[in-house]
Amino acid sequence: MTKTFSSMTGFARAEGAHEGWRFVWEVRSVNGRGLEWRARLPPGYDALDPEMRKLAKQKLSRGSLNIGLTLASDRSDSGYRINEAMLADAVSMINKLRLNVECAPPSADGLLGLRGVIEQAEEELSAEAREALFAALLNSFGEALDALVAARRKEGASMGAVIAGHFETIEKLTADAAANAAAMPAAIRDRIAAQLKELLDGAVPEDRLAQEASLLAIKADVREELDRLSSHVSAGRALLAREGPVGRDLDFLTQEFNREANTLCSKAQDMELKRIGLELKRVIDQLREQVQNIE
Repeated sequence: MTKTFSSMTGFARAEGAHEGWRFVWEVRSVNGRGLEWRARLPPGYDALDPEMRKLAKQKLSRGSLNIGLTLASDRSDSGYRINEAMLADAVSMINKLRLNVECAPPSADGLLGLRGVIEQAEEELSAEAREALFAALLNSFGEALDALVAARRKEGASMGAVIAGHFETIEKLTADAAANAAAMPAAIRDRIAAQLKELLDGAVPEDRLAQEASLLAIKADVREELDRLSSHVSAGRALLAREGPVGRDLDFLTQEFNREANTLCSKAQDMELKRIGLELKRVIDQLREQVQNIE
C-alpha cells in the first residue's frame, strides 16, 4: 500500500483584512533541494520574514518558495509620497554613470517612474496597532501555506501509484535479466572459451584456456548487479510506505538504480541482456523525473 505524496509544485493565494488594511498573499512553489526562500514584502515589513520562515518550516520540508505580499489601506486620504532614500540612491548611481558614459541628465518624470521611488503613504501606526497588523498578516500567511500544502498534495496524489508501477517494471526487467541464459556463469564461460579457441586455433593448452575463460566470465557475471537491483526495489517499496518526506531518499535510490543498470549494460555479452539493461535505464530515468518533484 502506497501513501499519498506531496509534490513540490503548487500555488496558493490568501486574502485578508484588518482595521482598514487589505492584504493578499501569493505563494508559488517549485522543485528545490531544500526549503529555499524568496519573499517580496512592502518596505517596512521585513520584520515579518523570520516569523514567516518559522511557519513555513512547520508545514514544508522542501521546495523553492516565491512569496509576495500586496498591502493596501482603505483610507482615502493616504495618498502617495516620495521615498527620499530610494530617490537619493537613484540620483547617485546616475551621476556615477555619467562620469563614464555621455548621456543626458535624468528627467524628473524618469526618476519618479523608477520602481520604489513613489510609494503609497501609510498612516503612522502605534506599536500596538503595528503588532496587531503583523499578527493578522502572519495568520493570513499561515492560511496561504495551508492552501499551498493542499495544492501540493493534490498535485502529488497520483505519484505514489506511478512510482510503484516503475518499481514493478524494474523488478520484472531484473527477473528477465536473471532468467537470461546468457547471464549464467556457465554459459558465459562456454561462450568465451569458444571464442578464444576460434581466435587462437587451439594453440593454447586446455587448462590455460579454461583459466582465461573463467577470468573473463567473472568479469561478465552480472548476478551481483541483479541482486542489488532487487534489493533497491525492496528499499523503494519500504520508502513508499514510510511516513514523512522521502523525496531525498528516493532521489538517492534512483542514483543507485542507475549505477547498477550502467554496470549491467557494460558487462552484458549478449544483445538481449544489453537490451534489458537499456530498458532498465529508460525506466529508471522516468522514475527519477517523478521523484525529483517529491517533497
